[in-house]
Amino acid sequence: MYQVHNLTENDDVRVLENLGPFTVIEYQRDLSVSAETAAAAYFAQKMNVRRRQVLCDLSKAQITVQAGAMQWMLGNVSATTGIKGVGDLFGKAMRGKVTGESAIKPEYTGNGLLMLEPTYKYILLEDMGNWNGSMVLEDGLFLACDSNLKHKAVMRSNLSSAVAGNEGLFNLGLTGQGVVCLESPCPREELIEFVLQDDVLKIDGNMAIAWSGSLEFTVERSAKSLIGSAASGEGLVNVYRGTGKVLMAPVL
Repeated sequence: MYQVHNLTENDDVRVLENLGPFTVIEYQRDLSVSAETAAAAYFAQKMNVRRRQVLCDLSKAQITVQAGAMQWMLGNVSATTGIKGVGDLFGKAMRGKVTGESAIKPEYTGNGLLMLEPTYKYILLEDMGNWNGSMVLEDGLFLACDSNLKHKAVMRSNLSSAVAGNEGLFNLGLTGQGVVCLESPCPREELIEFVLQDDVLKIDGNMAIAWSGSLEFTVERSAKSLIGSAASGEGLVNVYRGTGKVLMAPVL
């Protein structure tokens, strides 16, 4: 049996969101400052530059976490590699190599609590049910998820254009039902959501942070011809085609 004091009931801590096994907390002020750093901490707080953490209740679901993201565990909690054999290890190693994510993501089980490391990035909790059970992520955004979600490497539809556009050839894809926790470069209030129904979205740059797995993702010229691309002032753009939705961070 355990108790936790001075965490969520601390007047400097605000609970931002609860979804599934995840609770996102935010520290309203940085109190661990010196006289030399107090002014910088004060203005950082005024500009919404604050530390955030994710508290995971393992009694609600088994959790898969980005390697190195655990800060502390409490209660009956066990950590495993999630490797189910040599073939599984090889597949995860290959997926990690091409997506840039950690090859092995630890899995935590039990009925205790797990706290992830603090971050100044913004935490997004996404229900996979709102994505029709399939989501693709921009590199580096994955933080944690229900362990029943499956991970896979999603390849661009046209490799030559991805190379020409200096883009990666693969992204991390998640499938199944559950909740995924993402580290976003901007808050949810600034994210633009596009919903496509047999249509196309073109974005100049890697501003899309997540999109439906049902969408075809390519890198193409902004116009049909080289002359047209030159006239528009744009070169290659990321293209999302089909039916699904896209989350975009417009201020990157």
